Amino acid sequence: MKKNLAILGSTGSIGTQTLDVVRSHPDLFGVEVLTAQENCDLLISQAIEFGPNAVVIGNERCYSKVAESLKNYPVKVFAGQQSIAEIVEMDSIDLVLTALVGYAGLKPTLNAISAGKHIALANKETLVIAGDLVMAEARRNNVMILPVDSEHSAIFQCLAGENPGSVEKIYLTASGGPFFGKTRDQLVGITKEAALQHPNWKMGHKITIDSASMMNKGLEVIEARWLFNLLPGQIDVIIHPQSVVHSVVQFIDGSMKAQMGLPDMKLPIFYALTYPNRVKSDFPRFNFADYSRLTFEPPDKELFRNLTLAFGALLEGGNMPCVLNAANETAVGAFLNDRIGFLGIPEVIEHCLSTVPFIRKPTYDDYVGSHRESMVRADEFIVNLKKY
Repeated sequence: MKKNLAILGSTGSIGTQTLDVVRSHPDLFGVEVLTAQENCDLLISQAIEFGPNAVVIGNERCYSKVAESLKNYPVKVFAGQQSIAEIVEMDSIDLVLTALVGYAGLKPTLNAISAGKHIALANKETLVIAGDLVMAEARRNNVMILPVDSEHSAIFQCLAGENPGSVEKIYLTASGGPFFGKTRDQLVGITKEAALQHPNWKMGHKITIDSASMMNKGLEVIEARWLFNLLPGQIDVIIHPQSVVHSVVQFIDGSMKAQMGLPDMKLPIFYALTYPNRVKSDFPRFNFADYSRLTFEPPDKELFRNLTLAFGALLEGGNMPCVLNAANETAVGAFLNDRIGFLGIPEVIEHCLSTVPFIRKPTYDDYVGSHRESMVRADEFIVNLKKY
């Protein structure tokens, strides 16, 4: 039977690649819901092609254009963030793929879980912000959280059939981004154009900057802690520039499992959408002859301080990962808008981690408040931060 999908963030990098997968396998997937923040032209064309039950445009100012363009099609049109959060509760949805950027993914994901919908999670920030609440709600509603990030998909696949208690450690691999091997002096004055040139992956602007600063890997460390119920000391990061080994599990007997493949996000997307089955695809195959050398080395945590800050927030716990995420979202936005330099990003995050009050056992409302306060403090700090 077809799986009916709700794709939150259908016009972004993960969303468009998910629709590529759907396009290639119309016998396996139907599209029930598509959402976008403000790329109304692409959302309209997607709706016309895939014929969803409903679409939601997050920016309410775009509603009239989307509604007018789709008035002759049997597609319901809604607008606003609240509509995105509510649309996931539709009875006809089997699986919700959350590919929204940042904090915006939290409420729709929690609503979908409460409605008993299985989740294909491409929004790592949901677990960074409130991993304890999200995973507890998933257990309570017997909902699967299927990771779409290539690293977490790799760990998920390596753990298939294994006793969770036999895991000694996991290694999340990182390409190193566009600044691998650079010195601090070389990063002074670096432009956003340079930071957006990832060597292996094609991604949205925010995640690409996170990759360049190593914050993406820091967020993935926190996500892995909740997805796989691990202690912080069981998670490590290793630089692997070729992006072929997507991550590794080390077991208590000393053996290791790695999941490998070409750096193509359609592979983990397809795995999540078809789980628990493996379905034949026509994706390009890996050829060992094309990779004469696979290399690994530890990350430079002194230069790429965001990774150190993320580990610190995870160890401190409570609302600190939420504070970290909000500060990073604000700092990355400031960098992309030429308000601060690349090396200013960790300064903003460190300031917020040291000034936002710590809450040991936060509620949902505490997470919302911590997110808001961290963004305010980040903005105030950015105003006085020297651009370099």
